[in-house]
Amino acid sequence: MKSTYSREEISDKSARFLETFEIKESEIQILFQFKEEVVPKIPETLETFYTWLRSGPDYEIFFSDPSLQKEVLRMQTKYWTDFFQKPIDESYIESRLLIGEAHARIGLSLTSFFSAMSKFQSYFTDKILSTKSKLNTFELLSAFTKRMHFDTTLIVDTYNSLTNQRIAEQNRSLYEMSTPVTEIWQGILMLPIVGVLDSKRAQDTMESILQKITILQARVAVIDISGVAVVDTAVANHLFKITKASKLMGCETTISGISPTIAQTIVELGIDVSELKTTATLKEALRLALKSVGLEIHENHK
Repeated sequence: MKSTYSREEISDKSARFLETFEIKESEIQILFQFKEEVVPKIPETLETFYTWLRSGPDYEIFFSDPSLQKEVLRMQTKYWTDFFQKPIDESYIESRLLIGEAHARIGLSLTSFFSAMSKFQSYFTDKILSTKSKLNTFELLSAFTKRMHFDTTLIVDTYNSLTNQRIAEQNRSLYEMSTPVTEIWQGILMLPIVGVLDSKRAQDTMESILQKITILQARVAVIDISGVAVVDTAVANHLFKITKASKLMGCETTISGISPTIAQTIVELGIDVSELKTTATLKEALRLALKSVGLEIHENHK
């Protein structure tokens, strides 16, 4: 599996993170020298890790399937083997990006990820402190910790980037759902508003309807507010702005769904509605809209 990042992006991340963490060649080499002692013990370490993991809630959700667990075990073995014996090049960086992307896609929380990495750090720290090699224990531990932080930060950065991208896509979908301007007939637009019409949504609504007017050369727009729970001065002002902007573009706007409660509220607030074209029902608004483009609705009364 390949990362969604381009070669240029991987190269950029590689340079940026190496500069941030200032990992020296001597620190990479001391981990290489330790690999003969630690790499053969990785299966044992993973066995200890899974004993701990089975007691937590994430095991049943993400790792209980035998075939999946076998694949994850293979990937974790490769991860830690590479950690102790591979240089930090673009291939190494990409493998860490893939882990961040995979965690984001399956929905594994950062809390779970940090908890697991903390366990591994504890396991390998114990092995470093009990080493029988002639390596400088302090330097070895420092190199291990720095590379752990490097890997973890790279994975979390990728996780956050993908998660933020997903949130942005969801927000775009919500925006499109919250401002569903539809051409119901040639030259006639329809926009039902449901819920709260705050400043942000009003701005989105205006942008959406003006864009549609431009694209479709619409002459009439109907905004139905029967689904708006509360109409106050702010909401009325938002509607004024939308209708005025539409009019400047040659599109007449009718506000439909003015219920008795809404009408009474507007009167009590002293809002000037002289420039607003309103109807009590959506049916009446659509009838007027069709009439304005030269169409008539003929009802059959039996």
